[in-house]
Amino acid sequence: MISDENRKWWVLGALAISLLTVGLDLTVLNLALPTLATEMHATNGELQWFADAYNLVIAALLLPAGLLGDKWGRKKMLLLALLVFGGASAACAFAGTPSALIAGRAVLGLGAAFLLPLSMSIIPVLFTEEERPKAIGIWVMANSLGIPLGPIIGGWLLNHYWWGSVFLMNVPIILIGLIAVAVLLPESRSTERTKVDFFGIVLSSLGLVSLTYGVIEAGEKGWGDAAALVPVIGGALLLVLFILWERRTTHPLVDLTLFRSSSFTWGSVLATVVSFAMFGLLFVTPQYFQEVEGADALGTGLRLLPIVGGLLVGAKVSDELQVRIGAKTTIAFGFLLLAAGLMLGATTALGNGYGFASIWVSIVGLGIGFVLPAAMDVSMSALSPERSGSGSALIMTLRQVGGTIGVAILGTILSTVYRDKLNVEGLSSDVAEAVRRSVSDGASAARGIPSPELLESVRSSFVHGMDAMLWVCGGVAALGIVITLAFLQLPLNEKAKAITKFEPNNVRE
Repeated sequence: MISDENRKWWVLGALAISLLTVGLDLTVLNLALPTLATEMHATNGELQWFADAYNLVIAALLLPAGLLGDKWGRKKMLLLALLVFGGASAACAFAGTPSALIAGRAVLGLGAAFLLPLSMSIIPVLFTEEERPKAIGIWVMANSLGIPLGPIIGGWLLNHYWWGSVFLMNVPIILIGLIAVAVLLPESRSTERTKVDFFGIVLSSLGLVSLTYGVIEAGEKGWGDAAALVPVIGGALLLVLFILWERRTTHPLVDLTLFRSSSFTWGSVLATVVSFAMFGLLFVTPQYFQEVEGADALGTGLRLLPIVGGLLVGAKVSDELQVRIGAKTTIAFGFLLLAAGLMLGATTALGNGYGFASIWVSIVGLGIGFVLPAAMDVSMSALSPERSGSGSALIMTLRQVGGTIGVAILGTILSTVYRDKLNVEGLSSDVAEAVRRSVSDGASAARGIPSPELLESVRSSFVHGMDAMLWVCGGVAALGIVITLAFLQLPLNEKAKAITKFEPNNVRE
């Protein structure tokens, strides 16, 4: 028999396992793209939409998902999210056409958009102030570990089974989450009976989708392309209009008064800064290991394990350090580790090998483990059980947008330096264009000619681009130190206020 005290940890554990599938789905698809292109005869545009359909739906629905959980019940909406995610996973696994897979990925994004903020929103409701850092550490690890584990699990499945297995693996995991939530999680909802801000939902959804789509296009076509600039500007204007509407409406989708809290504002900013650097790192390292180090998909996943190890150790130590030296010092030290690891990585040369890479990616993982749980704990200290759903959704939205923009900006830096360093003299225009497109196309073209000199140029140019990108990531991490020390304030009265917001009476059996 599970005691009432242990019940909440069992629920969090089941949700943590379920969250692994969300992270897995961010990376595992990339491994399956070559297979899908062959077996489904998918075009490049369709391959891009396999990923973008998932990301755009998440961007559109994160904010309303949190509000609906507060209003209609977090347990009820979590169960619905798990059902949708599991059903969509099965639909993706057995999709027979590119259109069916794109539709399945969109529904998968719908489930993820509810699962992410609602799984986080139960933390202020179920856990005390003292328990919350440990609970958030578990949540962050679950949300982050799926990303580097995707290539490992996905690579093994693709080597042994058909491509649909990378989606079908979600189903048994989701079933565990469904049973645990249904049996162990008490229902909770806001006692405030407010109207749904439908106009705010429309404005925020359109704005976030437009901004995210434009940023994705900018990563593909460059920031000067109209297909990228128009949606970015349009999305930004819609979001400005959304903020103006939220300030005047009586039932806002987002409680803007949360930004009056230093802990919420700067904790969210710092979590977003980490996401900017982390998404950029996870964008470049798989390409480096595959195209420069020559690893296959499974080998690439295994080479990312030091990030996982560093994250696990960092999150564990961070939890203990927050009690001893405080969140502010812990976060600043974490950013110091993150900046040091990234800047060490920025000195990578073509002949360094994996031994050098394993050192700096471990330091980066350690830094992320120190910063991310602590920053999110700080931001969530301002959330009451009444608004935990919408507040959690706002934190997740900021992280999602920060990560997406990070990949686009850092990807542009990588591509620009890569193209500038390439030596394409004497190549035909078709081959030169293929080489400039990406390191993968460049390496394939060099092997096809074959030309060891061109392959050396491609790899060397990519390493130069990666180094430039990692210097920028390191600079962003160093900025995190400055923000932490200059702006993050955790006065005692604010801590006391956060403790008084824990109201177990708001949890309804």
